[in-house]
Amino acid sequence: MGTLPHPEAFVRWFRQVAPYVHAFRGRTFVIGFGGELVAERSRFTRFVHDVNLLAALGIRLVLVHGARPQIEAELKAKGHRSRYAKGLRITDAASLVAVKHAAGVLRVEIEALLSQGLPNSPMAGAQIRVASGNYIAAQPVGVVDGVDYQFTGTVRKVDGAAIARRLEAGEVVLVPHVGYSPTGEVFNLAWEDVAESVAMALRADKLLLFTDQLPANRRDEPLHELTAREAETLLKKDGQPLHAMRVLRCALRALAGGVARVHLVSRRAEGATLLELFTHSGVGTMITADPVQRLRQAKIEDVGGILALIEPLEADGTLVKRNRERLEGEIGNFQVIEHDGVIVGCAALYPFAEEKSAELACLAVAPDYRDAGYGERLLRACEASAKERRIRSVFALTTRAQHWFVAQGFREADVSALPEKRQALYNWKRGSKIFRKRI
Repeated sequence: MGTLPHPEAFVRWFRQVAPYVHAFRGRTFVIGFGGELVAERSRFTRFVHDVNLLAALGIRLVLVHGARPQIEAELKAKGHRSRYAKGLRITDAASLVAVKHAAGVLRVEIEALLSQGLPNSPMAGAQIRVASGNYIAAQPVGVVDGVDYQFTGTVRKVDGAAIARRLEAGEVVLVPHVGYSPTGEVFNLAWEDVAESVAMALRADKLLLFTDQLPANRRDEPLHELTAREAETLLKKDGQPLHAMRVLRCALRALAGGVARVHLVSRRAEGATLLELFTHSGVGTMITADPVQRLRQAKIEDVGGILALIEPLEADGTLVKRNRERLEGEIGNFQVIEHDGVIVGCAALYPFAEEKSAELACLAVAPDYRDAGYGERLLRACEASAKERRIRSVFALTTRAQHWFVAQGFREADVSALPEKRQALYNWKRGSKIFRKRI
């Protein structure tokens, strides 16, 4: 029997996933992807394995798929040419036949993959049940700017109640890129629009949209977090990939329609679904209505998070050690910054009222966020709190961060500049530098 190469890392990672498992159980996720993902057989098979894991964790799943490359292939084989306008297919009669064929074939193929259950595979014992049907009522796009889109449609209505019943029954719901009219017509729909509409109808907790490229900044680096306002600003700028712009618009409409969060995920990133959902940093672009980070007064429930943040700094001597009991007793002195529910920064203010002075202590920021200005924000919050108490100066003791304090307007001082009570507690063996700032 083989052994894990790094069992400690596996155990640590597995434990860190627990909060996500608790948070996601019973939640509704809508996952939208184009036919490009399905066309890459081995990659799509691994994606299905990840979907199986999400279902096993009790997440209610709706899968929405497209079929552009499959439609293209059928039209090409029959000698027909594809036509597009503003990124939408002009679906003529010949194209509609290809749309129907692609939708039917993909449904069978996806259901077949979700039905796997071979021993010694990620699908062993899965027994996933898949539901599909005429959940989408559609209407024609019509003639826009002189272009007749023919059988290309838009979503008119989603039968959210019917989908919800299937989810309640423990089934994975599969929604294709086609919709139907009351007169029995079939329309070809953009899968992004279908995913957005389904997510809004269900008021989904998450909408995941797979894309070729993520939104990027001026240095062409992926943007991993956006608020709705930031996404709107990005849409006004040139240079973003066409499909990224399209899914951004879908994301904004979904957020406005009541979806809690939207995640844009690269279809080419291995294991992107799991990495985006079960790691704090993620690998895609998370879009929220409001910022996911906030600065606030610490609560007793934050003690565990603060301890996890400061323990590495205590271990290397940067911070003075504080046990849980002390931290619980002093929690009222602390400000914290939380990012998506995780404590990533903290600082404490200890007033010395008689001297109208206060000590700034236990200032710590998680390594991944030290370039985000969180330390400065915590300092400003503590200074504001000090001013409210009519404190005139703030001091700090440090062995490692002298330059940072100088950059924030502090000046080095002598031990004699400390309040008398704090002088009595000064650790000469530790030899901390003292910095003081008038406020």
